[in-house]
Amino acid sequence: MDSIKSSLISDENGIPKMMWKPPIENNCRMEEFRLKVQKKFGITLECYHDLWKWSTENYSDFWEMFWSESGIIYSQICNQVVDKKLSIVDNPEWFAGARLNYAENLLKFNDDKIAVYSTGEQRPTKTYTYKELRKLVSKYAAALRSMNIKTGDRVVGYIPNCVEALVAMLAAASIGAIYSSTSPDFGVMGVLDRFQQIEPSVIFSVDAVWYKDKTHNHLDKLKQVVSGLPTLKHVVIIPFVNDESKFDISEISKSMMLSEFLSRGSDDEDITFEQLPFNHPLFVMYSSGTTGPPKCMVHSAGGTLIQHMKEHILHGNMDRNDILLFYTTTGWMMWNWLVGALSTGGSIVLYDGSPFHPKITALWELVESIKITILGTSAKCLSMMEEYGMKPNQTHKIDSLHTMLSTGSPLAPHQYDFVYTHVKTDLVMGSISGGTDIISCFMGQNFAVPVYKGEVQENNLGMAMSCFDETGKPVYNEPGELVCTTPFPCMPTHFWNDEDNVLYRNAYFAKFPGVWSHGDYCIFNSKTNGIVMLGRSDATLNPNGVRFGTTELYGIVERAFGKDVEDCVAVAQRSVSASSFGERVILFVKMMQNALFSEDLAKKIKSEIRRLLSPRHVPALVLETKDIPYTISGKKVEMAVAKMVAGGYIAHSASFRNPESLELFKNIPELQGF
Repeated sequence: MDSIKSSLISDENGIPKMMWKPPIENNCRMEEFRLKVQKKFGITLECYHDLWKWSTENYSDFWEMFWSESGIIYSQICNQVVDKKLSIVDNPEWFAGARLNYAENLLKFNDDKIAVYSTGEQRPTKTYTYKELRKLVSKYAAALRSMNIKTGDRVVGYIPNCVEALVAMLAAASIGAIYSSTSPDFGVMGVLDRFQQIEPSVIFSVDAVWYKDKTHNHLDKLKQVVSGLPTLKHVVIIPFVNDESKFDISEISKSMMLSEFLSRGSDDEDITFEQLPFNHPLFVMYSSGTTGPPKCMVHSAGGTLIQHMKEHILHGNMDRNDILLFYTTTGWMMWNWLVGALSTGGSIVLYDGSPFHPKITALWELVESIKITILGTSAKCLSMMEEYGMKPNQTHKIDSLHTMLSTGSPLAPHQYDFVYTHVKTDLVMGSISGGTDIISCFMGQNFAVPVYKGEVQENNLGMAMSCFDETGKPVYNEPGELVCTTPFPCMPTHFWNDEDNVLYRNAYFAKFPGVWSHGDYCIFNSKTNGIVMLGRSDATLNPNGVRFGTTELYGIVERAFGKDVEDCVAVAQRSVSASSFGERVILFVKMMQNALFSEDLAKKIKSEIRRLLSPRHVPALVLETKDIPYTISGKKVEMAVAKMVAGGYIAHSASFRNPESLELFKNIPELQGF
């Protein structure tokens, strides 16, 4: 209970500080939906939590109701929403008999409103209306058809976050091809580990990229990737940094410039949207690949569409007046989530490059100039803003902003203070959580409930989330495993090349019979219905039989020692000695450039953890490290560190942004003999 008191409960009633609350006259889209449900079903739902409970207990009715309210375009209605006799383990088919097209739903607003702002480091902002975007997609689709790319073929992008990536994806989706992407910061092996499994026919890429004021040539890596993908029929290269006359692609097999590719299409040909089943595959996403070959998760067109529409329209309160920027790359699922917002008719911003170059205020300048209403980023990015001493509410006109979002890792309580003190007091700070596995969120932003410091607001509609202890019993106000107990439409339809769904079942249903276990460690607050995320459950710490999450330690180090400590990672070291048993916690800290590590600092860190958490949370050792491994999508990888500490080997290091950092955790003298 010590960890709960320190990280969740801020007063004796178990309620953290409220940072924002809905207005008394709350006309948000979530409230409108609640009232419609009440009227249609003749029931009383007094608050959002009542609506959530109804949506999970009556999930077939909920999804059918949202389908009718969402404005989804379809050519054939479903025969059955879902077979309720089947459990989540059965992964039942949704909206059987329905036929639709994902791209058609994102391009349904064929008008002169701006759909896309394409911008980034060293790139001027260009705009594309919905009509212009549709015309571009039509040309790309016609070119793909001319190359005999058809329904079920794989089209991939090794590409930055730009309008060309969006158009290539929508063109592929329009003809029923399956799209998958990685970003240019992936190394050759990281790309091949993913794309070789799905055997693509076409790849879109670029000549070079900008990052942190530098140009990075991309053609050398692309040449190696193309050589490793024998199924490729066509390689389309987009002049992203240089004019096409200034670089040579002759050594890249099967390659053509974007201009040649587009010449195969027709300016006059209007797009044809293939009408496909709800469960037709749309995206292939990938697990991190840090403990083995990346798993290839196949997501359906209908499941992705209806889930993203629910999250943007109901949870995000988004409409045609909104402009959404989520800082992401094409290698992270948040890119797929971002572009899905086009289904609302609002505008999205595609940003490529560093968020802090050429000025550290680059994102805030975009908020001001474009009048962004929803800004999404990560806890790490917000932490850097805080370290830079940013005060956007004093330096920029950001009146347009009504929502900030953060994901990728848990948002620390003090970061809520930063946002509400130095950004805006009257916005929704939405900490959202889900993952690549569901290409969306289990929980997140919500205009119908308060924002409490340190908590995700509530579980999302239709997602029957619970927190289980180790025996599989639901618990509140104490740490446990995040699970889902009923089916939902955006479950992966299957894993690629997973015969008999063995990998699929092991990934989600091995821990608790009949229940999806997501691999996150969390606390459900019974007083607020909020959730505290504590990190990955496979990285939870268990010294002396007491389990707690790594995030609890990180928050204290960041808050109390952030001026000296740039980053930290905590892992469990399990005993290999015959004379001892159990595990101990090792905390590694990476110092700021001009700061020095000392035993005195280590003692202070231990003392602060003891004071704010408990004696059982105190690491056995606090050691310095020069770097900490992260995946390319920006997630800290505790399990890789723990494996190296234990003398193991990481076979798929291409999945890391900085694989050389792994060597820092081998054969550490202080850890020998335990």
